[in-house]
Amino acid sequence: MTDSVKLSVIVPLYNAGDAFTACMDSLIAQTCSNLEIIIINDGSSDNSPDIARYYANNYPHITLIHQPNQGCSAARNRALRIARGEYVAFVDADDIVYPEMYDVLIKMATDDNLDVAQCNADWFNVRTGSCSCGIPAGRLASTEVLSGPQWLRKGLASYRWTHVVWMGIYRRALLESLNLQFIPGLYHEDIPWTTEVLFNARRVRYTQRSLYRYSIHDQSISHTPRSGEKHLIYQRHYIRITRLLEKLNQDYAHKITIYPEFRSQITREALRVCRSVRKEPCEQTKQQIISEIIASGTHTRMLCNARSVKLWYQALLWVVRLYAWRARKAHERGVARARRLLSFK
Repeated sequence: MTDSVKLSVIVPLYNAGDAFTACMDSLIAQTCSNLEIIIINDGSSDNSPDIARYYANNYPHITLIHQPNQGCSAARNRALRIARGEYVAFVDADDIVYPEMYDVLIKMATDDNLDVAQCNADWFNVRTGSCSCGIPAGRLASTEVLSGPQWLRKGLASYRWTHVVWMGIYRRALLESLNLQFIPGLYHEDIPWTTEVLFNARRVRYTQRSLYRYSIHDQSISHTPRSGEKHLIYQRHYIRITRLLEKLNQDYAHKITIYPEFRSQITREALRVCRSVRKEPCEQTKQQIISEIIASGTHTRMLCNARSVKLWYQALLWVVRLYAWRARKAHERGVARARRLLSFK
C-alpha cells in the first residue's frame, strides 16, 4: 500500500452473515488497485466478524475496526475519520460491487476533476433471483459534467434516481470542508447527506453503466415488513427527513438555485408517510401516524412545497383524507362514549 491512496471504500458491517463473503470477494476483485477498504464492525452478533477478520488478516489494504452497535451512520462517520483516500465510497455489506466499478469512477473523476462520480446499479431480488437495471437509460442517460445542483435536479426529475451513497464516489476534501456527517440513528440517512453533498459539488458526472448490485431482501431497513409501533417509529424518520430537506433548501437558498424539484421531493417524501397510513392494519397506530403528521406540520409542508398542479392535487387529496379519517375516528369515539353514558342511566 502506497502512502497516496486514491480511494477509501467504507463498509459498515452488522450481521450480514454469509452474504458478506460475496461482498468482500467482489471488493478484492476490483481492477482498481490503489484503494483501501475500511470495515467497521458495528457490534455484529453473527459470524460476520470472523469473515471480516479473515480478510483483514490476509489483505494488507483492509482495515477492520470493532465498535459497539451504534448504527450505520456512526459506522460510516468513524470510517471517514480515518480514511486516507482522495475519494471515498460506501458499500453495504450484503451487496456486490462489479469488478470495474471503481476503475471506471476514478477514471471519470480524474479525467474531469470531479467532486462526485456516480453510476447506475442493478436491483437483485434475493428471494426470486431476478435482477433488473435500477435506472433505465431512457429515464436517465450518461451526462456530461454538471454542477451538483444541476445533477440533483436531473436525477430527481427522472423519478428513478435515488439518494443512495453506494452509487458513487465523493471527494474527501469536499466532505471535510463541509464537516459533513451522517446523522446517527436516522433511517435513510443517505437522503439529507447526498442532498447536501450535491448542493456543494461543483463538478459531477453520471454514467448509465450498472456497476453495483443492490440486494433486496426482507432483512433490509427499506423492505422489512412492519406494523404497529415499529411502523410508527419508521415513519417518524421520514417525517424528520421532510424537515431536514426543507431546512437544507432554506439554508442554501442564497448560495444555489433551489430548483422546483428540490422542493417537490419534500412533498414526495411526505406523501410516502401519508400512503403508509392506508397500509397500517392497526387503527390505533394509524391514528397516531395521522396525529404526528399534523402535529409536525408535515401536511402543511407537503402542500407548500408541491411544484406542479398534479403533485399539489395529490397532496391536497391526502390532507383531506387524513382529516376525514381523523374526524371519523373522533366521531366513533364520541358515539361510543355517549352509549356508555346512556347505559349508566
